Amino acid sequence: QVQLVESGGGLVRPGGTLELSCSASGIISKTYAMGWYRQVTGEQRELVAAVTENGVTNYGESWKGRATIANDYAKKTVHLQMSGLKSEDTAVYYCSYYGDGRFSLGPGTQVTVSA
Repeated sequence: QVQLVESGGGLVRPGGTLELSCSASGIISKTYAMGWYRQVTGEQRELVAAVTENGVTNYGESWKGRATIANDYAKKTVHLQMSGLKSEDTAVYYCSYYGDGRFSLGPGTQVTVSA
């Protein structure tokens, strides 16, 4: 099993920047991808960004140019920086892990964008 520990959520003003971090522990595959999804109550979960163990990135369409994800392979940690935040970015953000055919999500962290 993989355990995911998230940090960095909270309140941010519109136009602001926020960084989320996630660390994985447990049985980690040699090849894996970690990332972040977000979900607004009543809506589908959507990809924010993901990165593989060797640094290949993928971004959700609405996040291209507004998010940067980076992988610290040694620490099995990913860092997501989001900028130009809007009120509609308010959601629960979930760290994700995919490896050896297994997909896991963290408990989630609330991000609220409000003045």
